[in-house]
Amino acid sequence: MGDRQYGIDPVRLGEYADEIKKVHEQGIEIAIVIGGGNIFRGVAGASNGMDRVQGDYMGMLATVINGMALQGALEDKGMKTRLQTALKMESIAEPYIKRRADRHLEKGRIVIFGAGTGNPYFTTDTAAVLRGVEINANVILKGTRVDGVYTADPEKDASATKFNYISFEDVIKKGLNVMDSTAFTLSQENKLPIVIFDMNKSGNLLKICKGENIGTEVNI
Repeated sequence: MGDRQYGIDPVRLGEYADEIKKVHEQGIEIAIVIGGGNIFRGVAGASNGMDRVQGDYMGMLATVINGMALQGALEDKGMKTRLQTALKMESIAEPYIKRRADRHLEKGRIVIFGAGTGNPYFTTDTAAVLRGVEINANVILKGTRVDGVYTADPEKDASATKFNYISFEDVIKKGLNVMDSTAFTLSQENKLPIVIFDMNKSGNLLKICKGENIGTEVNI
């Protein structure tokens, strides 16, 4: 949503598309899971008295709207994409099918996974790790507002220090907030490393893909 209070900022969308294009031009296979909090959050809806399941499905639809917006931005810059959704909506996207996703990636298309896992109570973090495991991804790149994992919230604690690398085990021992516990456990069990980084800093995505020490790597 960029600097807006809600919705989609076309400028920010274009910036993300530019960052993704730099990586795509390196021949790297890219799959994207996108959230929907700029439009609607199921948890927020539930806290205001809405049925949690209903709210979560609304959140899943929000991720599809974001997926369509990102798809349009990427294609405007010359990249071929496919949007696959965990909920069937054939008029606008393919249903998620692992083998079809694999084939799209082999052909150099960028695959966007929408509608989370298709189930309430599961976050898009969990969807990202689940899809990453299914398509045999090498790494999960989690783009956030901060540049890695810290000993405390750097936005609240000026003395917080950043980890360049930390093990799954130490994240649990120190009680650090990397992603929700279901997603984190799934990543740990499948030995799928996670890199947490600042997505809003130009060039970071490409630097990570080139092996530079950007953000925080969580690994075994």
